[in-house]
Amino acid sequence: MSELRRELGPWTAAAIVVGTTIGSAIFLVPSKMLQAVGTPGLVFTVWIAGGLLSLFGALTYSELSSRFPEAGGEYAYLREAYGPFWGFTYGWLQTWVARSGACATLATGFFYYLTHFFPQLDRILYVLPLPIGPGWAPLEVRYGQIIAIAVICILGVLNTLGVKFGGGVQVGLTLLKVGLIVALIVAGFLSGAGSASNFTGSVAVAPDVSAFSRFFLALVAALWAYDGWNTVAMVSSEVKDPQRNLPRALVGGIAGIVSIYLIANIIYFYILTPAEVAGSDRIAAAMMRKAVGEWGANLVSFAAMISMAAALNGTLLGGSRIPFAMSRDGLFFASAGRVDPNRGTPVAAIWLLTATSSLLVLSGRYEELFTSVIFSSWILYAMAAASVFVFRRRDGGSVAQHRSIGYPWLPGLFVCTALVLLGATLYNSPRESLMGLFTIVIGVPFYLRWQKSKRAI
Repeated sequence: MSELRRELGPWTAAAIVVGTTIGSAIFLVPSKMLQAVGTPGLVFTVWIAGGLLSLFGALTYSELSSRFPEAGGEYAYLREAYGPFWGFTYGWLQTWVARSGACATLATGFFYYLTHFFPQLDRILYVLPLPIGPGWAPLEVRYGQIIAIAVICILGVLNTLGVKFGGGVQVGLTLLKVGLIVALIVAGFLSGAGSASNFTGSVAVAPDVSAFSRFFLALVAALWAYDGWNTVAMVSSEVKDPQRNLPRALVGGIAGIVSIYLIANIIYFYILTPAEVAGSDRIAAAMMRKAVGEWGANLVSFAAMISMAAALNGTLLGGSRIPFAMSRDGLFFASAGRVDPNRGTPVAAIWLLTATSSLLVLSGRYEELFTSVIFSSWILYAMAAASVFVFRRRDGGSVAQHRSIGYPWLPGLFVCTALVLLGATLYNSPRESLMGLFTIVIGVPFYLRWQKSKRAI
């Protein structure tokens, strides 16, 4: 049976962390965060809190990835710590909701920014008269969603051509998008259009929502912006010298991402008033339009689409390894575990994620999609991070070549905060949260069937 190949070097691993994490959110969610918390100062507080939480997770994962440099990432950690059922639950949820939902959200963000050039793409193509849309309304299908599906399929094809090729695409797109983001930041600062007084302004918030709930609504948006840093762990079996390169890519990548996000938000609030930030669905484009004119808004839209394409490519690259790993353990469809002998890629697993992502593009708007992704992902992020306690207790910490900094406090804080986040998200967004829980429940019969088949062999 053909196996995956270790062809990803340290720079490609870092590009997966940065390129998959910096996607659509930095161009879209700051306005949602300000609407929730009301002041620029609180928005920065939320960004820092989300960055620290992600960094704590990355520090924990750096130990886990050195213990189990296998395909699937958290799937392997949960399987080894808690047993095959929890590994399966993670993989099932990631395949059908979290990774596919992340791809769908990124593709939807791509279409949002494409409407800057082609506004007609936001027109409704068809209305499905069933209560399955946002707010249990009829589901609206827009022309731009068809474009989003096409982008997913194109990147799916590219990823079947070989992991080295897919990794090269990731490095190229990541370098291009980071360069464009830096150019936007510099152009904003040099424009002379900003005012420091913007940082002291505020906007009205919902009076019937508690400050606690509003903070966590904003934190959900921030964590969507940070989501994806763990993707490199999913391709551990294809990274060269993983015990050394994975921890460096995780921790260094997160540190760079936090810096980029904070500097980008500084320029947003420097150029735009709080009211302008809160009223803009495309904040980066609004900032550049005010700073340098319409050509700047056009450049932002192009940069945003490149950024989302890079994140989407990384998500497909890493996410497809989850059903592959499950299949190799006999807990998923057998075809997902096959590797093309010539290209060294799990073609069926890539196309499975491509197809489910395309279907989810039709399921809702940007905000609904990222909320369901965050809720379903963080259920098992918390369990995966908690597994470090299990492994330390079993072996006294003697196995891992890279030991997590700040143990046990930072992993513990990561897990506790994740549990609070899950409760707040379930309370504030029950529809999107229940989608993830429902997916877990319907996976149980499949798990029992595949376990029975394994025992019969």
